[in-house]
This record gives sequence, structure tokens and C-alpha cells, in this order.
Amino acid sequence: MADELSKVFAALADPTRRDMVARLAASDATVSQLAEPYDVSIQAVSKHLKVLEDAGLVTRTREAQKRPVHLEAEVFDLMTKWIERYRRRAEERYQRLDVLLAEMNDGPEAERPEAENDKTTENDTTTENDTTTENDTTTRKGKAS
Repeated sequence: MADELSKVFAALADPTRRDMVARLAASDATVSQLAEPYDVSIQAVSKHLKVLEDAGLVTRTREAQKRPVHLEAEVFDLMTKWIERYRRRAEERYQRLDVLLAEMNDGPEAERPEAENDKTTENDTTTENDTTTENDTTTRKGKAS
């Protein structure tokens, strides 16, 4: 399986071959039709098609005088299954990371018992009131001056 997959990915590594595959996805074509948009010889296009054929991406049939090239979609199923397997694994890792980050953001206060959290709140309130009282006194002094 890995050998087939390697051949498919290697065949699709070339931008000209990827373009040919994209064009064949729309409809079958002859070698001459596939060669039209490229500034290369028919022989060069035939070599590209041979690589695609060896990878199982295309087949050539005989229809009278023509030999149309046909895209074999089943090979994409093989690629999709391989990609999907690793996409799922990556997604699982990201989900575990999200959980870990959420736990880290909750901080140590989330792990303390309820009574300790109440004490912290009381201390915070006292500190706030003390600061407010000091500010009020400073403000009053400033107004008296």
C-alpha cells in the first residue's frame, strides 16, 4: 500500500501532471488535447502520462483511431483514506491540547476547596476597601487644601 501511495504522491509532485489530472477530472482527453496548453512536445506529455499511468492515476483506452486518457478516481480514495487517518490523529492531538490549555487557564484556584476560595474573596474585598478608604482620605485632603 505504501509503495502505491508513494508512486501517487510522486506523480502528483509535478505541477504539469497535477494540471493534467485536474483537466482529466472534467473529461477524458487525448494526448494531443492534453498537450495543447503546454509549450512541450507530444513526447514530453506522453512521458508525463506514463508516470501518471504507472501510479494508477490514469488509463488509456482505444476508441477507433483515438486513445483517450481516463482519470482513475479510485486512486484518490486510497489517498483520501491515508490523509484522513493522519488528519484524525492530528485533530485528536489538538483536542487534547485544548483540554490541557483550558485546565491551565483555570489555574490553581479552580483546584482549591470551596472554603479557601471564599477566604481569597474576603481578602480581596478587604484589600479593595482599604485602598478605597485610603484614596477617599487622599481625595478629601486634596479638596481641603
